[in-house]
Amino acid sequence: MDERELVKKRLLDLSRQADNRQFVTFSGFLNLNEQNIYHSLHKEFYTPSKLFGGYDLAERQMVAFIPDALCYEWSYPISCIEAKPLYPKFAEDFSHRDVLGAVMNLGIERNRIGDILCSDHRAFIFCEETIGTFLMENLTQIRHTMMQLSLLTDFDQLEVQPEFEDIADMVASNRIDAIIAKAYHLSRAEAAAYIAADKVFINGKSVGCNTSCENGAIVSVRGKGRFVFETDQTFSKKGKLRVRFRMYR
Repeated sequence: MDERELVKKRLLDLSRQADNRQFVTFSGFLNLNEQNIYHSLHKEFYTPSKLFGGYDLAERQMVAFIPDALCYEWSYPISCIEAKPLYPKFAEDFSHRDVLGAVMNLGIERNRIGDILCSDHRAFIFCEETIGTFLMENLTQIRHTMMQLSLLTDFDQLEVQPEFEDIADMVASNRIDAIIAKAYHLSRAEAAAYIAADKVFINGKSVGCNTSCENGAIVSVRGKGRFVFETDQTFSKKGKLRVRFRMYR
């Protein structure tokens, strides 16, 4: 059974369990490919479902399968852990890759970890609630920097959000191939090749070259990054669409 079929089977099983038991069930954190599979299965699920990653604009997200006749309150089993240097004076810079590597070295499966946000010698790690205590007890070092960890009980305490670089430009149309070609300085043929290889996603869904991109959509390109696409639908004198790319840093 290939990866797509395994993801499909797992999601359908969770939806069936939620329907049979009348209890909300949750997936692990899904990457973009897995979210694309999730979106393709909507008509096959036994229950309604929702995606959430712990904060707005999260890339890795968890699915909740929610029975129609649900009669109790529920919340996503997501924790957010802040990691900061134990001795700030001697702290070295670290990246998303460094934090993820330190977490993976603890033997944690990738689907149990959501987004990791880094800023100013701190990291915010979204994870399944069930591994929060384990992380806090065992993630003691990132690179050569000793860390202290604390649990955010309210996500409103989250002081860091994704950072963006805003780029204003103009495109021939709001077709996704034209948009990613402009955003990443590609030829239209190169952009089309990324799309044909299922490396381009709009709001977590794999798309084709003719797909239009709407204002506020999150565009992800494997190997390149992601950005928020914005346009007020105004045009230049030469008929070019004015747009803004909010590139994730």
